Amino acid sequence: MKSVPTPALRRPPVSDVMVTKVVRRLTARDRLLCHVLYDHQVLLTAHVTDLCFDNVITAQHHLSTLVGLRVLDRFRHFRQQGSEPYHYDLDALGVEIVAADRGIEVSRAEARRLRALALADSQRLAHLLAVNGLFCQLAKATRHERDVTLSEWWSERRCASEWGAVVRPDGFGTLDGPKGRVEFLVEVDRGTEPLKRLAEKLTGYADLVRATGWSPWVCFSFPSPRREAEARRVLGHPSLRIVTTAEGIGEGPGRASWLPIGSTGPRLALVDLSGTPGTRS
Repeated sequence: MKSVPTPALRRPPVSDVMVTKVVRRLTARDRLLCHVLYDHQVLLTAHVTDLCFDNVITAQHHLSTLVGLRVLDRFRHFRQQGSEPYHYDLDALGVEIVAADRGIEVSRAEARRLRALALADSQRLAHLLAVNGLFCQLAKATRHERDVTLSEWWSERRCASEWGAVVRPDGFGTLDGPKGRVEFLVEVDRGTEPLKRLAEKLTGYADLVRATGWSPWVCFSFPSPRREAEARRVLGHPSLRIVTTAEGIGEGPGRASWLPIGSTGPRLALVDLSGTPGTRS
């Protein structure tokens, strides 16, 4: 697919005047978005809406403003019919905002931004968007819940640096709710792997439990209810707590759409799962 960048007329050069304007207009929500994009590389408009806004029109207008201020960049792919939604990543001033907040060199942050841009024509993009979309839907479900918080969201890269010698999940998250803390590792399946390969991943998760004494939920998300039903036949493991969901079930992964292996229902929200025994190490 061919990437179509934002038109040059909408991308003025970075100047002292622009920096001053950004400093005056930047909100806590804008900073959150910059940090999420630094960690997770790329988001669609729908993801940003789930994460930060109550309606997509407001999100679109605000995102266009941030693009004009060189805080964010965006791209989309050419289609013969219709148009693909914009994909957002960090632009020059967004990189500097994160670098200043985290006390890291701009050059290092810029290198991360360039890796994100390389995703535009990568086969990994669809998978990354599916993972980020799942976490953004979880964030949406908690934004207006006074007693529920998505308190941690780790990227695949951060998970690999923590547990890569044993297992490489697509993400890790923590939900804090009225029933306690729920810690979970995420595997997003796009229907391209043999079921045998999915089952083989459980060995690594079992090794992690055995080595650490920590027993998080292992959450598999599937592209269709049929794929989920097929996968559930091979995903049982005596030392793991496994839960599954699929696109098109209920109101999405942020709500009651998860079914533990060994259960016939009802489906639950992740925050309603029992707390995780053990301590993460």
